[in-house]
Amino acid sequence: MIVVAGEALIDLVPASTPAPASAADGGRAPADGAALPALSPQRGGGPYNTAIALGRLGSPAAFCSRVSTDAFGVSLLAGLRAAGVDTSLVQRGAEPTTLALADISPDGSAGYGFYVEGTADRLFTLPPALPDGVRALSLGTCSLVLEPGASAYEALLRREAARGVFTALDPNIRAGLIPDADAYRARFRSWLPHTALLKLSEEDARWLAGAEDLPASAAADAVAGAVKEWLAAGPAAVVLTRGGDGLTAATPAGEVTVPGVRVDVVDTIGAGDTVNAALLHRLDAHDALSPAALSRLDADAWRDILGFAARAAALTCSRPGAEPPYASDLS
Repeated sequence: MIVVAGEALIDLVPASTPAPASAADGGRAPADGAALPALSPQRGGGPYNTAIALGRLGSPAAFCSRVSTDAFGVSLLAGLRAAGVDTSLVQRGAEPTTLALADISPDGSAGYGFYVEGTADRLFTLPPALPDGVRALSLGTCSLVLEPGASAYEALLRREAARGVFTALDPNIRAGLIPDADAYRARFRSWLPHTALLKLSEEDARWLAGAEDLPASAAADAVAGAVKEWLAAGPAAVVLTRGGDGLTAATPAGEVTVPGVRVDVVDTIGAGDTVNAALLHRLDAHDALSPAALSRLDADAWRDILGFAARAAALTCSRPGAEPPYASDLS
């Protein structure tokens, strides 16, 4: 079983057509013509999406989090169960569900604003040892930022790595939630000795390398140097996603890159989370859910794993919202 730990939230995604005039406006459109878009609530959160994607791909998966007892929380749990994801590790609380307001750019990329104060997921507490059948643990995103839950997730990472569980980390940076960038970067580096697989986007790599404001060529050099440092700190592999340009796996033996799969992009919500799930699912197919096995993968195996992840992410991008593919979509 693969356990995914982290937040579950509701994405508020702008609809393609503006909302009708409200009663407060007397049923009239705003005088400036700037009608506001309707917001569609969709189940989300990086770890939540990863768990759903694993379930849809057919991997035995469980979700470990704290979910509200409100209507949104009920819907989130229903989504997990529909995907075949085990929810026995989910804690519950009466606090409200976290909300993420999505802003979709013309190219389909998504930015987010978060409503996180007093919400259920950030009050996660360290659970007892995970079941003996757990082969991998995946963590990341807001859950490793927002206290007090962040410290509990960090303790879970360290404890499970120490007992031999394969660990995967996707920082999935949300800079607006991080009050002290340097402190977070130092904390991120402290996780690497306990991480077997580090996956991150090129944008996140630039931010973590402190190169987000550098010219493109200098930023690329900074990221390349940072990846080498991160590998030396612990992970057996670092997978870098480059949007439509594909994915690169860096290991001590070298790098393997596959191109992206071209699709008509609706939005990119959940694409990186789908990559997380696809990597773990395909690594399991290669019997490589251990640092030692990961280090033994050759270039052909990595091309297969990365290519599978690229195809899965492309399908997610071709659909509105975080709707990862089923195994049958990739056969």
